Amino acid sequence: MRLLQLEIAMMVVAVPLAVAAQNRVNPEDREVDMDHPSFVPTVKMGDISYGGEQIPYIETNNVYVFPAPEFKNEKQRQKYNKLVYNVKKVLPIAKEANKIIIETYEYLETLPNKKAKDAHMKLVEKDIKERYTPRMKKLTYSQGKLLIKLIYRECNSSSYQLIQSFLGPVKAGFYQAFAWVFGASLKKDYDAQGEDKMTEQVVLQVEAGQL
Repeated sequence: MRLLQLEIAMMVVAVPLAVAAQNRVNPEDREVDMDHPSFVPTVKMGDISYGGEQIPYIETNNVYVFPAPEFKNEKQRQKYNKLVYNVKKVLPIAKEANKIIIETYEYLETLPNKKAKDAHMKLVEKDIKERYTPRMKKLTYSQGKLLIKLIYRECNSSSYQLIQSFLGPVKAGFYQAFAWVFGASLKKDYDAQGEDKMTEQVVLQVEAGQL
Protein backbone atom coordinates (compact mmCIF):
# COMPACT_ATOMS: atom_id res chain seq x y z
CA MET A 1 0.00 0.00 0.00
CA ARG A 2 2.79 2.39 0.90
CA LEU A 3 4.52 1.63 -2.41
CA LEU A 4 1.32 2.39 -4.31
CA GLN A 5 0.91 5.65 -2.40
CA LEU A 6 4.50 6.58 -3.23
CA GLU A 7 3.99 5.87 -6.94
CA ILE A 8 0.82 7.98 -6.99
CA ALA A 9 2.59 10.81 -5.21
CA MET A 10 5.47 10.69 -7.71
CA MET A 11 2.99 10.83 -10.61
CA VAL A 12 1.24 13.84 -9.07
CA VAL A 13 4.58 15.64 -8.85
CA ALA A 14 5.90 14.45 -12.22
CA VAL A 15 2.94 15.57 -14.34
CA PRO A 16 3.20 19.32 -13.61
CA LEU A 17 6.98 19.09 -13.91
CA ALA A 18 6.64 17.48 -17.33
CA VAL A 19 4.18 20.15 -18.46
CA ALA A 20 6.53 22.87 -17.20
CA ALA A 21 9.42 21.27 -19.08
CA GLN A 22 7.38 21.22 -22.30
CA ASN A 23 6.47 24.90 -21.93
CA ARG A 24 10.00 25.94 -20.98
CA VAL A 25 12.01 27.87 -23.54
CA ASN A 26 15.72 27.16 -23.33
CA PRO A 27 18.04 30.20 -23.24
CA GLU A 28 19.66 29.27 -26.55
CA ASP A 29 16.22 29.43 -28.24
CA ARG A 30 15.32 32.88 -26.94
CA GLU A 31 15.76 36.02 -28.97
CA VAL A 32 18.35 38.33 -27.44
CA ASP A 33 17.02 41.81 -26.76
CA MET A 34 19.95 44.20 -26.92
CA ASP A 35 17.79 47.13 -25.81
CA HIS A 36 16.49 45.67 -22.55
CA PRO A 37 18.06 43.87 -19.56
CA SER A 38 18.25 40.07 -19.63
CA PHE A 39 17.86 39.73 -15.85
CA VAL A 40 15.30 41.57 -13.76
CA PRO A 41 17.01 43.61 -11.01
CA THR A 42 16.29 42.27 -7.53
CA VAL A 43 14.52 44.59 -5.12
CA LYS A 44 13.97 43.49 -1.51
CA MET A 45 11.93 45.52 0.96
CA GLY A 46 11.83 45.12 4.70
CA ASP A 47 12.30 46.86 8.00
CA ILE A 48 14.71 46.69 10.92
CA SER A 49 14.38 47.63 14.56
CA TYR A 50 16.62 50.54 15.57
CA GLY A 51 16.31 52.62 18.72
CA GLY A 52 12.91 51.18 19.46
CA GLU A 53 11.58 52.12 16.01
CA GLN A 54 10.97 50.10 12.88
CA ILE A 55 12.93 51.59 9.99
CA PRO A 56 12.02 50.49 6.45
CA TYR A 57 14.76 49.73 3.96
CA ILE A 58 15.13 48.76 0.31
CA GLU A 59 17.87 46.41 -0.89
CA THR A 60 18.72 46.32 -4.59
CA ASN A 61 21.32 44.79 -6.87
CA ASN A 62 24.79 46.22 -6.98
CA VAL A 63 25.15 48.97 -9.56
CA TYR A 64 28.35 48.75 -11.57
CA VAL A 65 29.92 51.84 -13.09
CA PHE A 66 32.77 51.29 -15.53
CA PRO A 67 34.47 53.72 -17.90
CA ALA A 68 32.64 53.83 -21.20
CA PRO A 69 34.38 51.52 -23.68
CA GLU A 70 36.39 53.35 -26.30
CA PHE A 71 36.53 52.04 -29.83
CA LYS A 72 39.24 52.89 -32.32
CA ASN A 73 37.07 51.80 -35.21
CA GLU A 74 33.75 50.25 -36.14
CA LYS A 75 35.23 46.74 -36.02
CA GLN A 76 36.02 47.13 -32.32
CA ARG A 77 32.52 48.43 -31.65
CA GLN A 78 31.00 45.44 -33.41
CA LYS A 79 33.26 43.10 -31.44
CA TYR A 80 32.04 44.63 -28.16
CA ASN A 81 28.39 44.42 -29.24
CA LYS A 82 28.92 40.78 -30.18
CA LEU A 83 30.39 40.11 -26.74
CA VAL A 84 27.34 41.67 -25.04
CA TYR A 85 25.03 39.67 -27.30
CA ASN A 86 26.84 36.39 -26.59
CA VAL A 87 26.96 36.97 -22.83
CA LYS A 88 23.23 37.63 -22.77
CA LYS A 89 22.78 34.46 -24.81
CA VAL A 90 24.87 31.98 -22.83
CA LEU A 91 25.08 33.34 -19.27
CA PRO A 92 21.69 31.79 -18.38
CA ILE A 93 23.02 28.41 -19.56
CA ALA A 94 26.13 28.79 -17.39
CA LYS A 95 23.93 29.48 -14.38
CA GLU A 96 21.84 26.45 -15.31
CA ALA A 97 25.00 24.31 -15.27
CA ASN A 98 25.96 25.74 -11.89
CA LYS A 99 22.56 24.74 -10.53
CA ILE A 100 23.07 21.19 -11.82
CA ILE A 101 26.40 21.01 -10.00
CA ILE A 102 24.88 22.13 -6.71
CA GLU A 103 21.91 19.77 -7.00
CA THR A 104 24.19 16.88 -7.97
CA TYR A 105 26.45 17.52 -4.98
CA GLU A 106 23.53 17.72 -2.58
CA TYR A 107 22.07 14.45 -3.88
CA LEU A 108 25.44 12.67 -3.78
CA GLU A 109 25.72 13.61 -0.13
CA THR A 110 22.63 11.49 0.57
CA LEU A 111 24.11 8.34 -1.00
CA PRO A 112 25.69 5.77 1.30
CA ASN A 113 28.99 4.95 -0.41
CA LYS A 114 31.36 5.55 -3.31
CA LYS A 115 29.81 2.79 -5.42
CA ALA A 116 26.39 4.44 -5.25
CA LYS A 117 27.89 7.86 -5.99
CA ASP A 118 29.80 6.60 -9.02
CA ALA A 119 26.68 4.86 -10.34
CA HIS A 120 24.68 8.06 -10.00
CA MET A 121 27.39 10.08 -11.73
CA LYS A 122 27.20 7.74 -14.73
CA LEU A 123 23.48 8.53 -14.97
CA VAL A 124 24.23 12.25 -14.68
CA GLU A 125 26.83 12.06 -17.46
CA LYS A 126 24.41 10.19 -19.72
CA ASP A 127 21.63 12.67 -19.05
CA ILE A 128 23.89 15.68 -19.69
CA LYS A 129 25.04 14.26 -23.03
CA GLU A 130 21.51 13.42 -24.16
CA ARG A 131 19.96 16.72 -23.12
CA TYR A 132 22.72 19.19 -23.84
CA THR A 133 24.33 17.91 -27.04
CA PRO A 134 21.42 19.00 -29.32
CA ARG A 135 21.10 22.25 -27.40
CA MET A 136 24.76 23.17 -27.66
CA LYS A 137 24.73 22.53 -31.40
CA LYS A 138 22.52 25.62 -31.70
CA LEU A 139 25.32 27.84 -30.41
CA THR A 140 28.01 29.37 -32.57
CA TYR A 141 31.65 28.43 -32.01
CA SER A 142 32.36 31.74 -30.26
CA GLN A 143 29.30 31.31 -28.04
CA GLY A 144 30.45 27.80 -27.12
CA LYS A 145 33.92 29.03 -26.15
CA LEU A 146 32.40 31.83 -24.08
CA LEU A 147 30.00 29.41 -22.40
CA ILE A 148 32.89 27.22 -21.27
CA LYS A 149 34.55 30.23 -19.66
CA LEU A 150 31.35 31.41 -18.01
CA ILE A 151 30.66 27.95 -16.60
CA TYR A 152 34.15 28.02 -15.14
CA ARG A 153 33.35 31.47 -13.72
CA GLU A 154 30.09 30.27 -12.16
CA CYS A 155 31.70 27.12 -10.74
CA ASN A 156 34.57 29.10 -9.27
CA SER A 157 32.16 30.44 -6.65
CA SER A 158 30.92 28.54 -3.59
CA SER A 159 29.62 25.69 -5.75
CA TYR A 160 33.11 25.11 -7.12
CA GLN A 161 34.31 24.58 -3.57
CA LEU A 162 31.63 21.93 -3.26
CA ILE A 163 32.86 20.24 -6.42
CA GLN A 164 36.39 20.23 -5.04
CA SER A 165 35.18 18.16 -2.12
CA PHE A 166 33.86 15.42 -4.43
CA LEU A 167 35.79 12.22 -4.78
CA GLY A 168 38.31 12.52 -7.61
CA PRO A 169 36.52 10.22 -10.11
CA VAL A 170 33.18 11.92 -9.44
CA LYS A 171 34.57 15.37 -10.09
CA ALA A 172 36.39 14.13 -13.18
CA GLY A 173 33.25 12.43 -14.42
CA PHE A 174 31.19 15.59 -14.13
CA TYR A 175 33.77 17.67 -15.96
CA GLN A 176 34.12 14.98 -18.60
CA ALA A 177 30.39 15.02 -19.28
CA PHE A 178 30.27 18.76 -19.91
CA ALA A 179 33.57 18.81 -21.76
CA TRP A 180 32.26 16.10 -24.09
CA VAL A 181 29.26 18.25 -24.95
CA PHE A 182 31.23 21.44 -25.47
CA GLY A 183 34.17 19.78 -27.20
CA ALA A 184 36.68 21.30 -24.80
CA SER A 185 37.79 21.37 -21.18
CA LEU A 186 35.83 23.19 -18.51
CA LYS A 187 39.13 23.80 -16.75
CA LYS A 188 39.78 26.61 -19.20
CA ASP A 189 40.96 29.52 -17.07
CA TYR A 190 38.77 32.58 -16.57
CA ASP A 191 40.88 35.64 -15.78
CA ALA A 192 38.49 38.36 -14.60
CA GLN A 193 41.35 40.79 -14.02
CA GLY A 194 43.29 39.96 -17.19
CA GLU A 195 42.25 38.79 -20.63
CA ASP A 196 38.61 38.37 -19.57
CA LYS A 197 38.31 41.76 -17.88
CA MET A 198 35.93 43.18 -20.48
CA THR A 199 33.85 40.01 -20.38
CA GLU A 200 33.63 40.24 -16.58
CA GLN A 201 32.41 43.83 -16.76
CA VAL A 202 29.71 42.86 -19.24
CA VAL A 203 28.69 39.83 -17.15
CA LEU A 204 28.38 41.90 -13.96
CA GLN A 205 26.20 44.47 -15.72
CA VAL A 206 24.03 41.78 -17.32
CA GLU A 207 23.59 40.03 -13.97
CA ALA A 208 22.64 43.33 -12.30
CA GLY A 209 20.01 44.08 -14.94
CA GLN A 210 21.98 47.00 -16.39
CA LEU A 211 22.38 45.46 -19.85
